[in-house]
Amino acid sequence: MKILMDKIIYVDHSATTYVKKEVLDEMLPYFTEKYGNASSPYKIGGENRNAVEKAREQVAKAINAEAREIYFTAGGSESDNMIIRGIAYANKTKGNHIITCKIEHPAVLETCKALEKEGFEVTYLSVDENGFISLDELRNSIKDTTILVSIMFANNEIGTIQNISEITKITKFKGVYFHTDAVQAVGNVNIDVEALGIDALSMSAHKFYGPKGIGAAYIRKTVKFTPIITGGHQEKGKRAGTENVPAIVGMGKAIELAAANIESYNKKLMELRDYTIDRILNEIPYVKLNGDRKSRLAGSVNISFKGIEGESLLLMLDMKGIEASSGSACTSGSLDPSHVLLAIGLKHEIAHGSLRLSYGECNTMEDAKYIVDSLIEIVARLREMSPLDASEM
Repeated sequence: MKILMDKIIYVDHSATTYVKKEVLDEMLPYFTEKYGNASSPYKIGGENRNAVEKAREQVAKAINAEAREIYFTAGGSESDNMIIRGIAYANKTKGNHIITCKIEHPAVLETCKALEKEGFEVTYLSVDENGFISLDELRNSIKDTTILVSIMFANNEIGTIQNISEITKITKFKGVYFHTDAVQAVGNVNIDVEALGIDALSMSAHKFYGPKGIGAAYIRKTVKFTPIITGGHQEKGKRAGTENVPAIVGMGKAIELAAANIESYNKKLMELRDYTIDRILNEIPYVKLNGDRKSRLAGSVNISFKGIEGESLLLMLDMKGIEASSGSACTSGSLDPSHVLLAIGLKHEIAHGSLRLSYGECNTMEDAKYIVDSLIEIVARLREMSPLDASEM
């Protein structure tokens, strides 16, 4: 087997992206000469306060929100917690019912499970084979005690993009708040919170070439919510903690660049995605594309290879210099396959043989060709060694 030693092909951008040079350059001064606490009253603090507010405006502009509706957090998971818990606690006199779906990120699912232990009722909507919720099931699930619907914008594993505009029509008509975990979508999809009728949204900078450890929560100014991190009066009293000025500045720059280049970025990634999917489906037998073919993130590929284990596939890809991720959670110490793949109807043994490729700005068509060529060779070899018969699965 040919082993690639001189180049690493990174195709796990749904996990994280690198920090762009322009973003890092913008951040660096705030680690050294511009080190002031943004909440301090003197000059160096005031200058940093201005930098934070500039970034807030950059984030707000990218999703067509008002700057005062943006709250900086430590990332997507905190944003999800801040919004879901904050709305739940602030509106519990109105009702205790929350609706979400079975393929949400654990930051949403685990938060909802925790709230169930506190007396809240949660409905987990099913999804179809492509990962879409049923609008009728959503409509029928809303009741007088429902206070929040939380449905992710785009799935982190299979890439399916939900019909957010149709979902919000239902929540608006029913008078229920709508939150979307848009961690995978921001920077990859044009999002207009006003046009779409979104009440709250979560995002994380490291998904669009910004630094890790910084995210934001958009919360419409009319939404009633309670802070969950208390202490100081930062973020208008809604999220205590000294502002991470370098990271906030980096997030502002990253989202500004992402919004400006989103069309060309998507065009490039879609070409790589479609080339990869077409070749795999046509040249490797006994495979299944996971997620909707059309309504999916531009760089997202999730394929199940029958008759093989995803962990073995990843290890052999790594030997070829290809860094990707599996649809199985076995590499993180669990024997259970992805909850997303099970929710769309895959059998355990097929879900275990899944691969996620997520393309980014650094990838080329040469990379895509090398990846598919390598997959053809690796899958054939693994099936030769496997006791499973892919044709019978």
